[in-house]
Amino acid sequence: MKTVLLTGFEPFGGAAINPSWEAVRLLDGWSGDGFKVEVRLLPCVFGAAAEALLGFVDALRPDIAIAVGLAGGRPEISIERIAINVDDARFPDNAGQQPIDIPIVADGPAAYFTTLPIKAMAAAIREQDIKAGVSQTAGTFVCNHVFYALMHHLRGQGVKAGFIHVPFLPEQAAAYPVQPTPAMTLEEIVAGLRVAVEVALVVERDAVLAGGATH
Repeated sequence: MKTVLLTGFEPFGGAAINPSWEAVRLLDGWSGDGFKVEVRLLPCVFGAAAEALLGFVDALRPDIAIAVGLAGGRPEISIERIAINVDDARFPDNAGQQPIDIPIVADGPAAYFTTLPIKAMAAAIREQDIKAGVSQTAGTFVCNHVFYALMHHLRGQGVKAGFIHVPFLPEQAAAYPVQPTPAMTLEEIVAGLRVAVEVALVVERDAVLAGGATH
């Protein structure tokens, strides 16, 4: 049985909800032919978020690990290509921390590429008439922080892992001071994440059949 770990974030910046968590929690326990999804919530706090995520990874030993976060203002589901080794916050996290130009891992590589099949995932989501694309930056806030920590922790293990950003929900976009602001319904986000997971599972299965078993 393959294990898929999905994580979402708690609300931050004074918001009442975070669509990343609202979406992934609806996928908790989803199972199919040879797989099961486990869902966990992360704090929007530098350090604590990475520690929590890596604890979940070590406990569950997933075959696929995807962290999901909010990128308010983006019009589509954004599948991230690269995590960079820097925390540089424009505003404080939920613990009041606001690191500026601080490495996530001292002496770590400048960046890590995702091991998810990002182009195939984005294309498959678009085939469902849901907006999706590959993003070249996960920012420098807590989303990038956990993305980098995840890839650093899993380096060399063959686990498919990465990060996906989702847009505002319509009710969030309607209250945003800049109008019009892009949004996506919760149903679309959930459907898009389902497709992303399905594509990742197919690629992971094919790798195993080809002799590239992960662990």
